[in-house]
Amino acid sequence: MPQSDPTKSPNPLRDSRDRRLSRVAGPSSLVIFGVTGDLARKKLMPAVYDLANRGLLPPSFALVGFARRQWEDEDFAVVVKEAVMAHCRTPFVDSVWEQLAEGIRFVQGEFDNGASFEELKATLDELDVQRGTRGNHAFYLSIPPKAFELVCRQLSVHGLAQASGDAWRRVVIEKPFGHDLGSARDLNEIVESVFPTDSVFRIDHYLGKETVQNILALRFANQFFEPLWNSNYVDHVQITMAEDIGTGGRAGYYDGVGAARDVMQNHLLQLLALTAMEEPISFNAGDLRAEKEKVLAAVKLPDDLSKHSARGQFAGGWQGGEKVLGYLEEDGIPIDSTTETFAAIRLDINTRRWSGVPFYLRTGKRLGRRVTEIAVVFKRAPNLLFTDNKKDDFGQNAVVIRVQPDEGVTIRFGSKVPGTQMEVRDVTMDFGYGHAFTESSPEAYERLILDVLLGEPPLFPRHQEVELSWKILDPFEDFWAAEGTRPQAYAPGSWGPASADDLLARDGRTWRRP
Repeated sequence: MPQSDPTKSPNPLRDSRDRRLSRVAGPSSLVIFGVTGDLARKKLMPAVYDLANRGLLPPSFALVGFARRQWEDEDFAVVVKEAVMAHCRTPFVDSVWEQLAEGIRFVQGEFDNGASFEELKATLDELDVQRGTRGNHAFYLSIPPKAFELVCRQLSVHGLAQASGDAWRRVVIEKPFGHDLGSARDLNEIVESVFPTDSVFRIDHYLGKETVQNILALRFANQFFEPLWNSNYVDHVQITMAEDIGTGGRAGYYDGVGAARDVMQNHLLQLLALTAMEEPISFNAGDLRAEKEKVLAAVKLPDDLSKHSARGQFAGGWQGGEKVLGYLEEDGIPIDSTTETFAAIRLDINTRRWSGVPFYLRTGKRLGRRVTEIAVVFKRAPNLLFTDNKKDDFGQNAVVIRVQPDEGVTIRFGSKVPGTQMEVRDVTMDFGYGHAFTESSPEAYERLILDVLLGEPPLFPRHQEVELSWKILDPFEDFWAAEGTRPQAYAPGSWGPASADDLLARDGRTWRRP
């Protein structure tokens, strides 16, 4: 890759209004448990390098890996460099890498071995002296949730969770935050018994995406959206997260979890909360969370879950000119598995703004294409002047927020077709981040890691949000388990099972085709 000076190009993570560049992290270290996993290799380590390359990490930053491998510091540095070279988003600069590599350390150990955590403590104490990290250390638990309790207890017992003076200690937890309400409460109690509430950062990487954060700007910085953003004008809202791949080697995790627990409880309900929330009095973490929690607390479940939910499981067949295996044929999946790979539900929000407006959530694997979007579909305009138009031509206006992969916003509205007749047809107006801004959009983990090091929590859900989300999803999971039926099969490359179409058809609506 060609070398470049990262200070010569616009930096999307620096606040251009602040000449002091307060978004630059201070002296600190990031300790990653589970550095041999895909998340660390593909996301975390490249994100750390990209932050350094953008000038957002100080010379006194250190990166520490903790795993069972028999590695020395130099061996781990090679692993980090290979991950960076393969997955970084900014050009590889030798001088940046050399400075970062000077602060790379590795601790070999097991989670249940107290001596390993004593070695970690000695390593961090040494970094405080040699690297100048000043006792500021963040622990990233990129490990299975079942190991959270053990690692947190070890950090507490060996004095790693406690800081002195002006120093800080923080812990970062990856989803899933439990598998139901009870386990989420147990996990929250364990983690917050070791770390103060303000020092616990629960990562939902979707909240770090530029387009997700733009929901707030779209709604509250534009006068012509917010007055229409209510039940007087909105017919319904569709929130979709679709993938065109199978389990992707995650069979050991995915089976028994399923699409609803994997995506709906966290990503989709967070998108729902941001779409439906009232305007916060500020962008401070507490004010944002308060409004999101109000929405989640106001969610009303359908009276008949059987009519307003759907589950599916992808079958084998052809997709994109390629023969693909069905879910039950993938490696590591039991032949009698009843885990869903597609889920769709209807929710209502019992507030004055949203009364009578259904929110439809769907997610699945092996669908038509990879896409995440929020579609706010408006009521039909009275068809008084344009009576000659077919109903399908004279459609419903919509604002579609594309979260990935083509980040942007599409507005659908009616326009006259060129010619002598007064014929109206739906057209779209499109905004794409890649076309509108010269600044590169930061990767979600860059923003989230930087926020952890800065101690800025607006993008991280607190335990109240997590528990409210489980209260919404648990009744569906309990209903599906009690029902005892297999998820309905659907063809790869389709948009899910027929039962998902029936869910909307009962309400006189259809799914958008992204």
